[in-house]
Amino acid sequence: MKEAKEKGVNLSLSVATVCGQGFDNDTPRQIFPIDQIPDEWEGMDAAPESLENWRKIILASKTVLWNGPVGVFELPNFAKGTLQIAQDLADATKAGAYTLVGGGDSVAAVTQMGFADKVSYVSTGGGAMLEAIEGKILPGIAAIQD
Repeated sequence: MKEAKEKGVNLSLSVATVCGQGFDNDTPRQIFPIDQIPDEWEGMDAAPESLENWRKIILASKTVLWNGPVGVFELPNFAKGTLQIAQDLADATKAGAYTLVGGGDSVAAVTQMGFADKVSYVSTGGGAMLEAIEGKILPGIAAIQD
């Protein structure tokens, strides 16, 4: 975070989280500021305040890389954040942005939610995709280059 700040990179983290008392769909839910989650609660989804911040950023961007759901999308009561990000990416794509969804869980989420064909590109290789963007030579590529 310090390095991002030094380089003038705007790093937008969650400000509030929908938390559950247990890891199941029907557990009691409550929203907490991200730095004030009590020990007996666990973060399970992005809260509306965080999602509003991210929507503004996504819609103002020309290129968006999404790697990882923002909640436990497999549980309907904690899928709202991931669904909202998928919708925001679809809206950004429709407005002309290039949107790339990477990683198995992200691909599962956008596919399950009906947004896989509404973004620019979907890649199941999340970690490999991040390494390629970072400039690393991937083992599979190295093997065929030799």
